Amino acid sequence: MIDHLIRYLEATGFSNLTLDHVIMIGVACLLIYLAIAKKFEPLLLIPIGFGALLINLPANGLMAPPHGEEIGGLFWYIYHGIKLEIFPPLIFLGIGAMTDFGPLIANPRMLLLGAAAQFGIFATLLGAVAMGFTPTEAASIGIIGGADGPTSIFVSAKLAPHLLGPIAVAAYSYMALVPLIQPPIMKLLTTKRERRIVMVNLRNVSRIEKILFPIAVTILCILLVPASSALIGLLMFGNLLRESGIVERLSRTAQNEMINIITILLGLSVGMTMTTDFLSWGTIKILILGVLAFSFATAAGILIAKFMNLLTKNPINPLIGAAGVSAVPMAARVAHTVGQKENPQNYLLMHAMGPNVAGVIGTAVAAGVLIAILS
Repeated sequence: MIDHLIRYLEATGFSNLTLDHVIMIGVACLLIYLAIAKKFEPLLLIPIGFGALLINLPANGLMAPPHGEEIGGLFWYIYHGIKLEIFPPLIFLGIGAMTDFGPLIANPRMLLLGAAAQFGIFATLLGAVAMGFTPTEAASIGIIGGADGPTSIFVSAKLAPHLLGPIAVAAYSYMALVPLIQPPIMKLLTTKRERRIVMVNLRNVSRIEKILFPIAVTILCILLVPASSALIGLLMFGNLLRESGIVERLSRTAQNEMINIITILLGLSVGMTMTTDFLSWGTIKILILGVLAFSFATAAGILIAKFMNLLTKNPINPLIGAAGVSAVPMAARVAHTVGQKENPQNYLLMHAMGPNVAGVIGTAVAAGVLIAILS
């Protein structure tokens, strides 16, 4: 009887608890605190934080692989939604169903600003290589600059799955910090006069244009970058559901029930990758590179907008260049808010949504290019 009791005690989490586990439990609780108290991307950071909490309670077997006739832990199976590249594209399906590409269709020049913001990805990739990361690891870290959490997870799961936890945490944390990171860069790179520029009103976009847009983008992007098929394909499929106007039930499901369920499973699965290996100098370097990626992407969008003003009759407010990162619609709101502080009568939100949604497409294409080259 005593032997059974001893074996039971040895199998408890308390007997297997280490200092690293305690620290990671503290990190998990910090993520939950930031999500609830500071509202830092709560839809993802609460599931990620709780997943990290679960995986760092020793001996629970949630991520145990199957062995012989024994089935594996619950999250060993759920994690395959990331490993098999299922969850991120389904998130894109929901994003597509929620996105209005009208501002981009009305002003196609904004594609250039969405593309310019991808400079942050490639600049950070080079920086990560210089800091000692392998090319596949550097590409996964660089995608943080696109300010797109699902794409960051998609690329890192394919190219550097061992870095999935810190990359996902960095991507979503900095997305939440966009209102703090971007305004100082905006003010540094623009003059007061530029921030006060009032742009010409956007034209009305017809229903047929909105229907044709996702079809045309799907054909063009996938022919150019086949590796982006899953992300671009489902993003545009979701948008077609929205714009067709005849499948309201499917569109609502993609926007609500489906994306909410996938978000929960995705967040918990990412959190489950945050084992004690998370505590490393590599994680700190990823967090540093992440903020540099956002900064480079923001600056590139602004500078390209300023350059475009040298070539166009209708001036662009350079602030909307910062919205080229694909943190939709947060980056667009930040550009609008900064602009209104200089000119309360200036409404930049819809103009900023053009590069903002272009950034979503741009990041997915950039991800496809990196995967095609490095996979």
